Amino acid sequence: MPEQPRTALALAALATVAKPGLDVVATQPPREPGADYDVVGIVDGDGRRWIVRSPRHDVAGAAMEGEVALLEQLADAVDDGLLPFDVPRPAGFAPLPEGGRAMLYPELVGRPLDLAALTPGSALLRALARAIAAVHELPGAVVRTAGLPDYDAEGYRQRRLAEVDQAARTGHLPQRLLRRWEHALEDVSLWRFAATPVHGDLAAEHVVVDGDAVVGVVDWSEARVADPADDLAWLLAATTPEAADALMAHYADAREGAVDDAFDARATLAGELAVARWLMHGVRIRSDEVIEDAIDMLRDLDDAVADASPIGHVEPVVDPLPPRLEPERPPVVAPSGPRRDGEPREDHDGRDEPRGPRDGRPDDSPTTELPIGD
Repeated sequence: MPEQPRTALALAALATVAKPGLDVVATQPPREPGADYDVVGIVDGDGRRWIVRSPRHDVAGAAMEGEVALLEQLADAVDDGLLPFDVPRPAGFAPLPEGGRAMLYPELVGRPLDLAALTPGSALLRALARAIAAVHELPGAVVRTAGLPDYDAEGYRQRRLAEVDQAARTGHLPQRLLRRWEHALEDVSLWRFAATPVHGDLAAEHVVVDGDAVVGVVDWSEARVADPADDLAWLLAATTPEAADALMAHYADAREGAVDDAFDARATLAGELAVARWLMHGVRIRSDEVIEDAIDMLRDLDDAVADASPIGHVEPVVDPLPPRLEPERPPVVAPSGPRRDGEPREDHDGRDEPRGPRDGRPDDSPTTELPIGD
């Protein structure tokens, strides 16, 4: 794979190879930049907008091949009305000198999701919950046909354990975090769920919206059949508790109650394990920059959960006690005067259960005219 990122001009040239006859007149900064792909937006002579995506390393190249196979299945699901949003539809490919290929597809019209817009009563929050639920309601064959990973609940728990073990062997995982994660992974009561297709890498930049509607979801390279809680982890961590509660209510309603009791606990774990996965990603692609960034994030997370309850821990519910009455004292008879009885004493003991903290995580730009060809 290339040692340096490809320039916008180089990516635009790849677009003309992927789709012969394409007249590229301008480029735009990508809406979904990342560490694994070089991405650029282009505009053709008819004003149509396209996205060019080229893998930066072999791991990303292999992931994109699986994604391409899945996108064909997802496009059929969109056309059949199973998904309420569109997905990238490849229009061509260009071979890369070092191996692999770049992908060209029409840009989905809209803009990246703004998390600040996800208020408890917003129509966008409801649409997002239903969009994610629709992915989880897809038949597992949609993912299996593309040759992507397929786990049941126990298999996925074992995979997560293996990931934690790998991260621990780097020597960069704080011991407190290691114990916290191992405790959650060894509690089999948390891992009784029905596996579903999942996006696997949902983030604000991968959700395309138009007004209050979710119109597209991109970057499916981490899709698999696995734990549906993975796709909610980022939202439950990044939104307010009130918005998170509303989101889960809409999601559960869209899935007709198919949400297990430990869903929220596994979502919390998935959000934390994302940092360990980022560390291992840096190790695999041999990026010191990514590794150092992950180490800093692990330290911050370790501090953030220092006083937190174990994942999946449920505070016991204490029934409110009725007012307590002291035993009636015997009457006192005075030599002269009335008898006086002691009055009962009320002592109310009512406490509000505390809510634990939620851990946080982790437009259109001016076009640049390109003198490409004559």
